[in-house]
Amino acid sequence: MAKFDKSDIERRMQGAVESLKGDLSGLRTGRANTSLLDPVMVDVYGSMMPLNQVATVSAPEPRMLSVQVWDKANVTAVEKGISKANLGLNPMQDGQTLRLPMPDLNEERRKELAKLAGKYGENAKIAIRNVRRDGMENLKEDEKKKDISEDERKRFEDDVQTLTDKYAAETDAAVEVKVKEIMTQ
Repeated sequence: MAKFDKSDIERRMQGAVESLKGDLSGLRTGRANTSLLDPVMVDVYGSMMPLNQVATVSAPEPRMLSVQVWDKANVTAVEKGISKANLGLNPMQDGQTLRLPMPDLNEERRKELAKLAGKYGENAKIAIRNVRRDGMENLKEDEKKKDISEDERKRFEDDVQTLTDKYAAETDAAVEVKVKEIMTQ
């Protein structure tokens, strides 16, 4: 029985927006942001591990990231991991600390990042529309099984559409803020 659950639909749409915000926070602007290094994987102890499991990342200055590696033996591996992540950062070793100055973004790179932000936004909207489609299909099934009336189905469909519009607008707003940030740094 697929009984309609508005809170589940809202939770799934909210999840798509939260995922988008996480993706957007990883896009580099001219400012140092510790979440920039979240996707970095490091080859240590014979396996690939997220950077945050072998080091502490901080932003001591607006245009500098600092990576404090916990085990001195892993400093080179962390440096390679950051370089391989293709983030346009050049780590400078200082003992067990890696300093990552944030280079200025050129106009072409800004446009690429803005386009990528738009792509992330479109993917989030596709996820939201998929949740909408699932909700609408469940409502039609519920009506066929006589769990809800036609009037209830229409009212619930309006609710689902309202949620879809709300989260699509939230997605657009998040992308717009990020693009503005990228283009004005």
